[in-house]
Amino acid sequence: MISARRRAAGVFGMSVVGMIGMLTACAPNASPNPTPTPTLAAFLIDRDFADPEVIEASGQYVAFAINARGGNVQFATSNDLAHWTGSLEDALPKLPRWASGGRTWAPDVSARAGGDYIMYFVANQFPSDKQCIGVATSPVVTGPYTPVGEQPLVCPLDEGGAIDPATFTDDDGIRYLLWKNDGNCCGQDTWIQIAPLSPDGTQLAGPPTKLFTQTEPWEGQLVEAPVLVKRDGQYVLFYSANDYATSDYAIGVATAPALMGPYVKSGTPLLSTESSGGRYIGPGGQDIVTTADGDVMLFHGWDELLIYRGLLSVPLHWDGAVPSVQLP
Repeated sequence: MISARRRAAGVFGMSVVGMIGMLTACAPNASPNPTPTPTLAAFLIDRDFADPEVIEASGQYVAFAINARGGNVQFATSNDLAHWTGSLEDALPKLPRWASGGRTWAPDVSARAGGDYIMYFVANQFPSDKQCIGVATSPVVTGPYTPVGEQPLVCPLDEGGAIDPATFTDDDGIRYLLWKNDGNCCGQDTWIQIAPLSPDGTQLAGPPTKLFTQTEPWEGQLVEAPVLVKRDGQYVLFYSANDYATSDYAIGVATAPALMGPYVKSGTPLLSTESSGGRYIGPGGQDIVTTADGDVMLFHGWDELLIYRGLLSVPLHWDGAVPSVQLP
């Protein structure tokens, strides 16, 4: 059974005109000069490039994304986070034996102490037909990455599987892996979870801790896509929520004084279709990149015909541990 998050674009029941019209429509007797339809933001990568993961390495930025065009993990490079060059190569050309092709999602890439790179990825575990998290390594940031181990790294089948891996290194140097159990695939709650990693990153070094589940009205039936940073002594966890296939999908934030929580949600999305005035449709799958000019949040959003999700970005500003975005 395919998770509701990644069904094909053909499931949409409302066009972009309908979505934006909900934001701008006027009553029949309203002013003859209605609010103009908002202009969608221009994509940095104008093709299917969902769930972006961005890393700075070897003097450039590399963005990885969900499977497309027959490959497992696509990538693109940039010198400035604004102009991107896509590659025809596959960063993960060969899946492990436990995985079947076609549903390779949400890669996370980071450097290891020895100078090589490690990738956490999501793939379909055979024969359960649920999504699980695997690990692969490469001496070069763009790959090709080679899978490690005979079994998935995280695969809680009784919780619906696991998707959306993300790494975080705390001040003491201990690395952690965050993910979301894919409970919405099978009528269960979804939880953002975290566990410590072994020094080489290829194994979990302790049991997972559940940080939070869907509780806010705007989140709908799920929370996912965790990204954790630390600012002003607080742990700030960015996440996406609601149905990715609609304009209700949005980016939220939760903060905690300690790594394991308790996390307090902001209550309203950091970025949504509504808060952007329709400039972004269903923003989500975010990543945070720190540059000399400040932090940038990269994310995906739908095109005007709801066919694909392209790459977008906004500057991220901080007031202590409270983030905000400044729309162009």
